[in-house]
Parts: sequence; C-alpha cells; structure tokens
Amino acid sequence: MATVEALVRDIASPQDLQVALADGKPVVLHFWATWCEPCKQMDAVLAQLAADLLGIACMRLEAEAVDDVTIQYGVTTVPYFIFLRGGEVVDRLEGADPPALTAKATALARGGSVATSSGTAAASAKVAAAAAGGGDSGATDSGGVFGRIKYLLSTWPVVVFMKGSSDAPRCGFSGRVVEALNKLAVAFKSVDILQDEEIRQGLKEYSNWPTYPQLYVKGELVGGCDIVTEMVGTGELEALFRDKLGPEYQAVAAAAVGGAATAAAEAPAPAAVPVPVPVPVPASTADSAASVRERIKALLSGPQPVMLFMKGTPEAPRCGFSRRVVEALQAESLEFSSFDILQDEEIRQGLKEYSNWPTYPQLYVRGELVGGCDIVTEMRANGELGSTVREMVHRMDVP
Repeated sequence: MATVEALVRDIASPQDLQVALADGKPVVLHFWATWCEPCKQMDAVLAQLAADLLGIACMRLEAEAVDDVTIQYGVTTVPYFIFLRGGEVVDRLEGADPPALTAKATALARGGSVATSSGTAAASAKVAAAAAGGGDSGATDSGGVFGRIKYLLSTWPVVVFMKGSSDAPRCGFSGRVVEALNKLAVAFKSVDILQDEEIRQGLKEYSNWPTYPQLYVKGELVGGCDIVTEMVGTGELEALFRDKLGPEYQAVAAAAVGGAATAAAEAPAPAAVPVPVPVPVPASTADSAASVRERIKALLSGPQPVMLFMKGTPEAPRCGFSRRVVEALQAESLEFSSFDILQDEEIRQGLKEYSNWPTYPQLYVRGELVGGCDIVTEMRANGELGSTVREMVHRMDVP
C-alpha cells in the first residue's frame, strides 16, 4: 500500500482547507496530534480508504497547529473525523474506531447510501489489517504482549518504560526518572510507550502498576517516579543496582545497552580532526533568548505553584485541548494560574525550547513540567491528578 503521505493530503492552514474543499469532492478530514498513538493507527486506516474509495478526498489536519479550523469545527479530542459534502458537515466520528470510519467513509463515497453489510465487513477487515500493520491476525493477545515485555526485560538489565525517550522525555515524571539514573551514571534501555499502544496497555496488566514511567532492574519492577526519586534520596537505588548487577553496575549496564563505555576505554586514540569553529551568535539574538527564559522562569516562580500555559483563558479556552486540561484541574478543585500563549509569541516559541515540549497546553507545578493534555487527561482518568499535584506542591514546599 502507498504511504499515508501519498494518499492523504495534509492541511496546514484554513486557506489550504478552503482550496481543498473547492475541488468539490466529499471530504474525510482527520484531526490528529503528534503525541497520540491511536492517530497513527487511524492514519493507516484512512490511507487504505483513500486507496479504495476514489470518490472521496481524505485529508488530515494537526489539531493543535491549525487552531482556527479546530475551533471552527468544535473539535476537542483526537483522533476526530469530520465528513464534509459541499463544504457542509454531514457526519462526525470521535475516537479510534476503524469499522465505524470505514462505514461512514463508504456511505459518504456512495452519496449517503448505507454500505451493504458484506461490503462493509470486507472493508473493515481490510482496514483492520492496515491498522495492525498488515498482519494476518487480529489484535495481539496478552500472551503475545507479555512475550514482548519479557524479551525486553531479559535482554537489558535496566529498562524504563516511559513517555518519550531518554534524550527527550515527554512528561515531567519520565524526565525525573531519567535524571535519577543519569545522576548514578546508569545506562538503560528506554521504551517509549507513546509509540507502542500494545505495550502501553499490556504492561499495566503485566506489572499491575497503572501509571508511567516504570523502572525495572533484572526483570523486576522497582516502581514509578515517586519511588525512584525517594530511593535516590536515601541511597537505596544505588544499593539496589549494586545488589542486582554487582559492584561494577555502571559498566554492566553500559555494556548491555551498547558497550559504549567499554569500547571507548579500549579504542585507540582517534586521529586529530579539525575543531569546528563555532559561529558567533549575534549579541541581540542571545540577549533576546536569555530574556525570554528569564520571563518564563519568573512566570513559573510566581505565587501560585500550579501554572498552565494554554491557548486562551480558563474562562474562554481557544482550543479543545486547553479546555480539557482546565476542566480536569477544576474538577479536582486545583487552584492554578494561566498564561495565554496566543497573546505572546515570544513565550509561545521560547517555552517549547525551554521545556523541550512542542505542543500546548503545558502544565507545571513549582516550575516542573507535568505534561500536556494527554498526560493530564490520563492522570485524571486514573484518579491520580489531584493527589499527584498536591503531593508535588507539598514536597517542593518542604525544605
């Protein structure tokens, strides 16, 4: 099958959408987000439909990047699908549901007629295979997932299942575990559960531990962020590594991950190479970046320990993702300050670099990044949001 990019048109602005709609074809428009794994699965389904249903145009739009269109159509979650004919909305679909998307897209292509049961079933089977990566079987059973998890845990002595990677954590809790391991100079295998929904869900059952990150040593669960942080403070984490991996635990972990430390020690001295001459940064540019960072730090150190950088205000959110975070915080009776990044382009761009987090909203507690909409929503659903934020506030208030 051709790639998603070849079959599904990307919409980057309201003007792009107007041009696309002027073509006259019925349109299936997918609102997606970079951090949402189900969106990637539904992209594969949409690409298959684009190949099979030539009477419709399939498009996708990054919901957080093209705010005006997201707000125009009242989209507050991803994945989300809008079905348009003659520029008018004729149907909607929320969530990752390949059979429903297939049925609705087929009906749209047929001018509104209901797809036959046999046709829909065949198409559903086809797109289900596409969503699964083209395999012959359906969803992998828990035994298959457990086998993958056991392989990871048996191959590397130290494994962190986290949001993001060791180089670019996608939540504050994952970042703190990475920081704790780096402090002890322990190399580890990181598994980005945002890129693997099967592992993300299966590991919760495997470990009987509902949240992420999760740290394992020699196949045994150590715990999540709070436990790891506490063990670092008491010296218990280093003692655990010595007990499980031996006194040379750092070398053992490094060798397992890739042998980088051993190879570097044994390798001959490299030949001399020219030292690149750094390109000087204009003083005005450097001063401006430093000024933005200081402004961000001042906002994060304000009197209210909980700060939300969002689009719009709590009273009038300008995107569905910001609205959902506001609603989650209010439902937990958490007081917070907010900053409208739509009113300040310097902060909007500077905060992405400051936090190494590319999207909005962003929630902070005492200057520490908690995460964005997906993380806050998941914490709320798991009953962890209120207790976690209050615990962070309390811990950071204690000298």
